[in-house]
Amino acid sequence: MSLTQRIVTAMLLGLLLGALLNFLSSGNILSAGLQSWIDLYLVNGLFDTVGQIFVRSLKLLVVPLVFVSLVCGVASLGNNSRMGVVASKTIALYMTTTALAIALAVTVASIVQPGVGVDLAMASEFVAKEAPPLKTTIINMFPSNPIQSMAQGSILQVIVFSLLMGFAISKSGETGQRVGGVFSALNEVIMKMVMILMNLAPYGIFCLLAKLFAGLGIGVILSLAKYFFTVVFVLLLHSFGVYSLIFKTVTGLSVRRFLSKMRPALMFAFSTASSGATMPVTLRTVEHRMGVNNSVASFTVPLGATINMDGTAIMQGVATVFIAQAYNIGLGMDDYLTVVLTATLASIGTAAVPGVGLVMLVMVLNQVGLPVEGIGLIIGVDRLLDMMRTATNVTGDAMVTSVVAKTEGYMDTDIFNDPEAGVIRQV
Repeated sequence: MSLTQRIVTAMLLGLLLGALLNFLSSGNILSAGLQSWIDLYLVNGLFDTVGQIFVRSLKLLVVPLVFVSLVCGVASLGNNSRMGVVASKTIALYMTTTALAIALAVTVASIVQPGVGVDLAMASEFVAKEAPPLKTTIINMFPSNPIQSMAQGSILQVIVFSLLMGFAISKSGETGQRVGGVFSALNEVIMKMVMILMNLAPYGIFCLLAKLFAGLGIGVILSLAKYFFTVVFVLLLHSFGVYSLIFKTVTGLSVRRFLSKMRPALMFAFSTASSGATMPVTLRTVEHRMGVNNSVASFTVPLGATINMDGTAIMQGVATVFIAQAYNIGLGMDDYLTVVLTATLASIGTAAVPGVGLVMLVMVLNQVGLPVEGIGLIIGVDRLLDMMRTATNVTGDAMVTSVVAKTEGYMDTDIFNDPEAGVIRQV
C-alpha cells in the first residue's frame, strides 16, 4: 500500500479499536482485573507512549526545519528579494480567509440555531486564561536571545531571526555563499528525517486515535450533536468551498489535484491536532508535491502554522451563537460584526498562547458581553473538533502558500500537474 493508504487504514483501525475499548469499559462487560490491565498497560501504556513519542518526534523537527529552511529561502532570493511583497500578500490573505471563516460560521450557526433548547446544567467550571495585549505580542516577535527562542519553540521569534540571517547571507558575497551551502546541506538532511518519520506515521497515528477514542467514545458527540455537526459542516464548507474558490480563481490550477496532494498532510493534522507538529509534513508537501519554491514556502508555511486560525475562527463563530442561544441572549448585527473583527485580530494576538482556541473564544465572548462560563458547554467535544479544525488550518496554509507562490512566479506548475511528483517511497 501507498503511504496514504497505510495512514487511512491506521486511522480507521485506531478509531474502531478505541471505540470498542470505550464500549467495553462503559458497559462493564469485562472483569475488573482485565479492564484495569487494559487501561493501565494498553491504553495508558502502549498506545499513549507510542503516540506521544510520535508527536514529540514531529515537534523536534519544527524549529530546526523553520530556521534552516527559511535561511535558505531568503538567502536564495539574493539582491532581488521580494520578501516584503510576499510577506504583505501572505498576511493579507491569512487575515482575509480568517474573516471569511468566522463570518461564514456566524451565518450558518444563526440559521441552524444549535443552542436552542440546550440544558444549561451541562455547563462546567472553566478558568479563562488571559490573552496578552497586541502591543506585547508585537514586541515579543523580536527575540533578544535567538537560542532561547529556539529552545522555547517561539516560532515567530525564530522566523524573524531566520529572515535576518538569510538576508545577511545574501549580502555577504563569497563568504555568504559558503555559509549558504552549509545551510542547504542541512536542509536536505532535515527533509530526509521528515521522510523517515512519515513512513513511521501509521503506527503513531493508530496509537493516538486508539488512545483518544478509548477515553472519549462517541457518546460525547451525541450529547452535543447539533453544535458538533454545525462546526463540522462549516469547516468542510470553508475547506472545500472558500479555499477551492480562491485557489481556482487566482491560480487557475486543478482544485482536485491540490486536495489530492494534501491528503497525507491533512491526516497528520487530524491525528496530531497540531499545525506546528504537522509543519514539517506541510512544508514538504507544498515544495515537493506542489512545486512551490523554498524561498516562499519556508516563510508562508511557518507563519501560517503560527497565525492562520481559520478552523479555530469557525469554532468561535459557531460557539458564540451557540452560547448566546443557550443563555437566551440576543445578538444584533453590530455584535456579529464585533465577533468577526475581534476573532480576526485575536488570531495574531494570541498566536503563541497555549490553548489558543479557547483563549480567543474568551476574548470574543467578553467583547459581546456573553458569559465565559458557557465554554463549559462545549469543552466535551472540543478535542475532536480540534483535530478537524487543525486539518482546515493546514489546508489554508497550503492554499495561501500556493496562491502567493503562483502569483509571484515561484511555483513550478509541471511539478504540481505531475501526480507522482514527490511521492514518498518506503525508506
